[in-house]
Amino acid sequence: MAAPKTKKKLKMINTPTEQHWVGDGFNVHSLIHPHQGTYEYTSPFLLLDYAPEKHFEPTTQKLGVGEHPHRGFETVTFAINGEVEHRDSSGGGGVIKTGGVQWMTAARGLVHEEFHSREFAKQGGLFEMVQLWVNLPAKHKMESPRYQGLNVEDFPVKDLQGAKVKVIAGSYEKHRGPSKTFTPINLYEVDFEKDQNLNFDFESGTNTMVLVLKGDVTIEGNQLNKTSLAIYEREGETIEVSAKKGSKLLILNGEPIDEPVASHGPFVMNTQEELVQAFQDFQSGKMGRLN
Repeated sequence: MAAPKTKKKLKMINTPTEQHWVGDGFNVHSLIHPHQGTYEYTSPFLLLDYAPEKHFEPTTQKLGVGEHPHRGFETVTFAINGEVEHRDSSGGGGVIKTGGVQWMTAARGLVHEEFHSREFAKQGGLFEMVQLWVNLPAKHKMESPRYQGLNVEDFPVKDLQGAKVKVIAGSYEKHRGPSKTFTPINLYEVDFEKDQNLNFDFESGTNTMVLVLKGDVTIEGNQLNKTSLAIYEREGETIEVSAKKGSKLLILNGEPIDEPVASHGPFVMNTQEELVQAFQDFQSGKMGRLN
């Protein structure tokens, strides 16, 4: 007879109040950051920016972030509402629409740009995005860049008769997400169609976070509202989430990368020497340029 699963304990809740602009297209709350001091409980996730629902008027301007470099990690952009157009110096690019995900592996280095899509900017509308930075182990930091453009129809969805679990990466029961990852990662979007309690099982020793995108959510007696991020202890194998009808969550789980982190701006490496090399390589054009 299998032993009962132990619960992961809630470590902290981040509920930011301030927002800042990234470029002129993304008005975000920063919920985790490489210099925040929480990496022990968020690894392999380095940064989590959430741009809550905002209406943009039609425009002919390019709203977003122009050409800039990255090395040593991956950026994952979730299009909750609206569209993002991406282009990078490795040849990757495309438009992700509502429900889609763009997974860019910077690895040894590239430059890219991210804007509201031309069609979205022309029409205007509701825009809501999440961007996640995923660390790479030292052995993979200097691999070739890679781009994955995933549409809403690419993701399997598990119907729980009152909630739907969209599997973006890793697996949920027998459903496996299409995203390719370098380390074990589970990413789910969960939509509640009625008031419900749900349990999610993960490996003990992994890190787990729950971001509230919409609705009323209760975790271990704590009320979480939109933009709240629950961060768990590593020990334990299961989490329980209680949510009201209409709530929407992003659940993140991953195997920690317990290696030194040296980060500055757009580069995340293991040593200061590697950071200096990254800046030199970018300045000398080794990460490419956009035409």
